[in-house]
Amino acid sequence: MRLAILVALTMVAFAANSLLTRLALANGSYDAIHFGAVRLFSGACILLFLVGLRQLRVESRAFRPKFSKPDFVATAALSLYIFAFSWAYLSLDTGLGALILFGIVQLTMFGGALLGGEQFSRSRWTGAAMAFSGLIWLLWPNQEVVLSLPHAVVMASAGFGWGVYSLVGRGAQDPLADTARNFLWATPIGCLAAFMLADTGSFVQNTGLGLAILSGAVTSGLGYALWYRVLPQLSGTAAALAQLSVPVIAMGGGMLLLSEPLTLRFLFASILILGGIAFGLRR
Repeated sequence: MRLAILVALTMVAFAANSLLTRLALANGSYDAIHFGAVRLFSGACILLFLVGLRQLRVESRAFRPKFSKPDFVATAALSLYIFAFSWAYLSLDTGLGALILFGIVQLTMFGGALLGGEQFSRSRWTGAAMAFSGLIWLLWPNQEVVLSLPHAVVMASAGFGWGVYSLVGRGAQDPLADTARNFLWATPIGCLAAFMLADTGSFVQNTGLGLAILSGAVTSGLGYALWYRVLPQLSGTAAALAQLSVPVIAMGGGMLLLSEPLTLRFLFASILILGGIAFGLRR
């Protein structure tokens, strides 16, 4: 039950992160590259503060993080996800973008688990098929949507990056320090990208800057640290399947906070998604 609660809290953090990104980048009001750079920087700050605070309380070498040795795979995967996710949403429809993202996440994590020798039960496959079919039903555009192929490819790369980052996290020994290290080493990449590619005038846009800080410090930094804590207790396919609940939570949050309409399509698709997740994760 404790693990289930922690996973649920992590999914809520991921969904909140999506809402903050949508709010900050809506109508081109804030630059996507700056948003990603601020996310990384603020996440690194809060995580390093917490690691330092813990170090003062626990005088043990076992808790001393080695930031001088980066995890290049995790750092690259995190950077790819952060910037590709933000940039792709400048053009993609929200639902279609989420569908591409989580479709690639599923393929990446199921493929990684298969290569790692994980055995899949029939219920796991059935639950994943149920949940993903519900996701397609929920997020498929019900009107004419012009698909930007470059943005779709970038969103697919974001899904690949997040899938790899999650697979790497299954081996985390110190979730808080490992996440802080990844954010710390990814931040210079973000700052360099913002300096070279972004419009400097958008950086001072107060609303977007505040949302980026909130997203980086809370829903990204702390949320990803919590994700790294629960990942070693989950199989790769279970972690992939649980994440299909994020669009449902995000859309529910949009209805509560952004006055988005409640529809029968959302209700029935959510039942199919959550039912598929429950069926796939049952013992």
